[in-house]
Amino acid sequence: MSARRTVAELRAQAALASDAGFDGVMTSEHHGGFAGYIPNPLQMAGWALEAMASGWAAACPLLLPLRPTALVIEETAWLAARFPGRVGLGVAAGSLRDDFDILGTSKDGLTQRFAAGLADVAGALSGRDPGPLAGDPAVAACADAPIPLVSAAMSPAAVRRAAAVGAGLLFDSMSALERCRQLADAYLEAGGEQARVIVRRIWLGPPPTSRQAKQVQVYRGYAASAAVSHWADDALVADDDPIALAERLAADVITAGCDAVNVRLHVPGITPAEARHQLAQLGGLAPEVRDRLAGHGRTTRTR
Repeated sequence: MSARRTVAELRAQAALASDAGFDGVMTSEHHGGFAGYIPNPLQMAGWALEAMASGWAAACPLLLPLRPTALVIEETAWLAARFPGRVGLGVAAGSLRDDFDILGTSKDGLTQRFAAGLADVAGALSGRDPGPLAGDPAVAACADAPIPLVSAAMSPAAVRRAAAVGAGLLFDSMSALERCRQLADAYLEAGGEQARVIVRRIWLGPPPTSRQAKQVQVYRGYAASAAVSHWADDALVADDDPIALAERLAADVITAGCDAVNVRLHVPGITPAEARHQLAQLGGLAPEVRDRLAGHGRTTRTR
């Protein structure tokens, strides 16, 4: 699919998701034409918001070490000035070496670079500490209208880091529920108070098992071995019945100690027509999941 058609299709699907009752959409980053991802997730979030009648959008995860931190803060804050109350951000350190090579940087000191950037982004977007960007009117506005922030985190140290700066958590789509629960509990014990988001791959009807399996192998090719050791054997949530799918999805969120869920349909090989058909069938999913999560913490949901 051409770049022009890709943008048009992503905008159309974002609008369909909003109309179907999902609270928001997330755009994820990889570079060099990596299948299923885009190099400009924050820009794409803005394009999605233009197409959506309601709901929020977030670049999530944006690979923070690939950009100047101040630029991430400014661009996110100014997007929120255009769409007040409808912008969020999720950040990750990144793992795929090609991303770093393409951007002309390295993975040297990656953890320290990410930690420093996360602290700066959290301080500015929460309005607590804008630092040298205090004179930027969009950044200054975060004091009255903080922009929600989550951090990809798959280790005890990472969740403590997020808690310390007031960021929420984002757990990847492959991690076992038990591991997510351990980390969510560690986050709460460290004083974390923000959203805990789990990503789950879902499908209504006979699942595209072979295509999902191929994508898992791609992830295994670059994910850190420590993360892979905590992956589930089968993280795809599929069912023929939409109510049963909602029940299973909500149960996974609760078991994982989370309070929000990002559901993903896309893997390479899924056609736009298939994705649109799924969105049409899943029109009642978000309200059903939302009802089942009532009383289990925050009620924000994601797509």
